[in-house]
Amino acid sequence: MPILAAVALLASGVGLAWAIPIPEDPLADPGEQFAGGPAKPKPIRAKLPPRHPFMAPNQRSNIHNDAYQTDVYRWRGPLGRSMSRTSTFYAHECASITFDSKGRLVTVCVGIERPFLALLEPRTLNELARYDLPPRQPGGGDIFTDFSGGGYFYLDHRGRAVAPTMTRHLFVIRQTAAPEFELERDYDLTGVVPMGDAIISALPDWRGRIWFASKKGVVGYVLPGSGAIRSRDLGEPIGNSFAVDETGAVFIVSNRALYRFQAGRGPRPKIAWRRRYHNDGTVKPGQTQAGSGTTPTVIGRKWIAITDNADPVHVVVLNRRRGVKRRLVCRIPIFRKGASSTDQSLIAINRSIIAANNFGYSVTATMDGATTPAPGFERVRIRRRGRGCVKVWRSGERAPSAVPKLSLGAGLLYTYSKPPREDDTDAWYFTAIDFRSGRTIFRGLAGTGFGYNNHYAPVTIGPDGTAYIGVLGGMVSLRDRR
Repeated sequence: MPILAAVALLASGVGLAWAIPIPEDPLADPGEQFAGGPAKPKPIRAKLPPRHPFMAPNQRSNIHNDAYQTDVYRWRGPLGRSMSRTSTFYAHECASITFDSKGRLVTVCVGIERPFLALLEPRTLNELARYDLPPRQPGGGDIFTDFSGGGYFYLDHRGRAVAPTMTRHLFVIRQTAAPEFELERDYDLTGVVPMGDAIISALPDWRGRIWFASKKGVVGYVLPGSGAIRSRDLGEPIGNSFAVDETGAVFIVSNRALYRFQAGRGPRPKIAWRRRYHNDGTVKPGQTQAGSGTTPTVIGRKWIAITDNADPVHVVVLNRRRGVKRRLVCRIPIFRKGASSTDQSLIAINRSIIAANNFGYSVTATMDGATTPAPGFERVRIRRRGRGCVKVWRSGERAPSAVPKLSLGAGLLYTYSKPPREDDTDAWYFTAIDFRSGRTIFRGLAGTGFGYNNHYAPVTIGPDGTAYIGVLGGMVSLRDRR
């Protein structure tokens, strides 16, 4: 088959067994392919979150790695040793990536017309199976800022993908031996999530109830056995996923407040507590909503963290337990006033928190090399016994919209950056930053051109140490050659 015909088939949504590389800018001068030097692993000791009984193992189950949404991996990522790269072209962004029990990628790829669920071979990115999810509905949100309909899905303890759809259903999709995907269960939420709304995310609590949140503020859960639904309407927009912990708590942030929910005995989820946060009401450049851009992150046994929407943005840490008199642990500003926004989940390990700055990002603003968003990253540490927070370091790396990840095995923070250039080359780099010092260790070229823009997708690290990044053209992977 001619390569142009193969590319056309991929773009049209017809599955192929082999990966076609994402086209790069033919006029680009990528310049330096690699900057810095190979990293020497500096492992970090940390206690990781408990394994969720109704989700795939930690680091494999959802876009933020675990039920606490820590964005932390135990295993190593690339160390920058003669890295190689592979890509697959879909004209869909394969942002949310999980791993099945065989180490294969299970991902939802979102495009203009519809998303699809794909099973990919981890080294070649060849497609092994595909399942088309329902198409976009008339009057839906902006295709570049609407993450409903599968952008947040999870892999459950039986290896099934649980995905919200654009038709306000929850699909439970299993793998067959072929391999193929097969719809096992369809939960219809149209009775509680009205037309014009959309399901942004779904996750199970520690008893197996499947919780969901909608863009316009409907929060609820499904009882998997009977299919019964319990819900309540907050009347407050929700733009991100949420976190759960082993006490049965569900933590959801709206554009006004952070909530702790419990299942309760009544017909509606119970609000255990609600805490408002500072919000100037604006959608700052780089944000997709007028509120906290973060999925709540659970930290240890007592804390939970988000960012607010003040100017500058602040990291806000709260005591998440019920019945405490003093809930606020700290509220500390990050980045510069007038150049501070984030639409990414916080990284959290031990008492450290890392935040990314997205101020100035848009899908069109980064199409040339001369325009890059504001820097960078900040690490904040909670004082012992929760007595406030202090800043540790600030990095000037410019990562327009990547969800960064931390590797404990390597001691590295991984992101996807776009350094300023004097020419118009649209070049994107896989980048490693030292967790302890904030110093950039290396950058490796991922690709050039619009198709390599990751557009709010995370860096995902596979069990074999490969880094995967969903991009507007599909997916790119980078790994050490040895």
